[in-house]
Amino acid sequence: MKRSDNSELVFSPTVDIKLLRDAGIALSPTYTILPGFCDVHVHFREPGFSYKETIATGSKAAAHGGYTAVCTMPNLNPVSDSPEHLKMQQDIIDRDACIHVYPYAAITMEQKGESLADLDAMADNCIAFSDDGHGVQSDDMMREAMIKAKALGKIITAHCEVNSLLRGGYIHKGGYANEHGHRGICSESEWRQIERDLKLADETGCAYHVCHISCKESVSIIRDAKKSGVDVTCETGPHYLLLDDSMLEEDGKWKMNPPLRDASDREALLEGIADGTIDCVATDHAPHSAEEKSRGLEKSAFGVVGIEFAFPLLYTYLVTQGVISMERLEELLVYNPRRRFGIPLGNDYSVWDLTEEWQIDEREMLSMGKATPFEGWRVMGRNYLTVSGGKVAYNLIKDSK
Repeated sequence: MKRSDNSELVFSPTVDIKLLRDAGIALSPTYTILPGFCDVHVHFREPGFSYKETIATGSKAAAHGGYTAVCTMPNLNPVSDSPEHLKMQQDIIDRDACIHVYPYAAITMEQKGESLADLDAMADNCIAFSDDGHGVQSDDMMREAMIKAKALGKIITAHCEVNSLLRGGYIHKGGYANEHGHRGICSESEWRQIERDLKLADETGCAYHVCHISCKESVSIIRDAKKSGVDVTCETGPHYLLLDDSMLEEDGKWKMNPPLRDASDREALLEGIADGTIDCVATDHAPHSAEEKSRGLEKSAFGVVGIEFAFPLLYTYLVTQGVISMERLEELLVYNPRRRFGIPLGNDYSVWDLTEEWQIDEREMLSMGKATPFEGWRVMGRNYLTVSGGKVAYNLIKDSK
């Protein structure tokens, strides 16, 4: 059994050989032990939307994918905009999660952008602040939030979207939208707000993280901001790295926000992960009911799932193809998100057979959400065991039955 190398010894989990044997994992050179992945952008839908996903099913799906730490977004019911609402979510996490789950708190009350939430009161019980699902439209509101977050030593994590530029769009404003009569979302709706926020982050000194960037302009703007010393990190998703709008189909499983962009945007994102501009790959795991995703591109809910096969996809189509190294993939999935958000690794790891080929099949998913554009893709790398906090969170032998 070999172990993936990384110079960051502080992030080296202790592997319990007895635990592996008890779990039915025989020592073999075909297995590779990888440190527990960390996803700083997921939606586990509880409280409020347990018909889509729960903390129990979401955390088990994450463990299936080799993840041992995730950060859950606050667009719940009730929104995590007060200590009381945060506690409602934390109580469920404490009861049902099989991995480490760190909740975000909202930036504004009910994520409406009208009044600042009580960030002071929530700071000790959240990983960071975000209004994910909504861009904070007011410059003054975002400046106030950044000043407060800076004082509290917290990160502002932003979904960047200028509402006035959306114009009823639901896929990228590009070739597919033009050819098929769909309303498009322009790239400017994303990069324009990133541009504003980076100026505010520079002004306030706030630590700032950009969610799910999807276009070439965002990559360029963030690259320049890093060079000028702004305290900024960012993420993109597996779907933005492997898909573009030329591949779209008339099916809700292709609808997410931000949307799949042009092939040139995908190339810019790949350059961004190769040169270090993009710090993390986060799945934005966003489950919905089958009915909510059955209404076509225009009327289906925004959001797709992918936490269960993010690593096999990226390993198969980026690492084995020579786009990035295995070490770089580990930085994107393990080390960078943990460093940025202060999430320890501990005794968290997963056991993979990287030589095993399989096909993504919704019937094998543990998430309640099944909508993914990667259905049917063939990938390399099968996870046999995930250990979180020294305890088995996922066991292929047991959990696949």
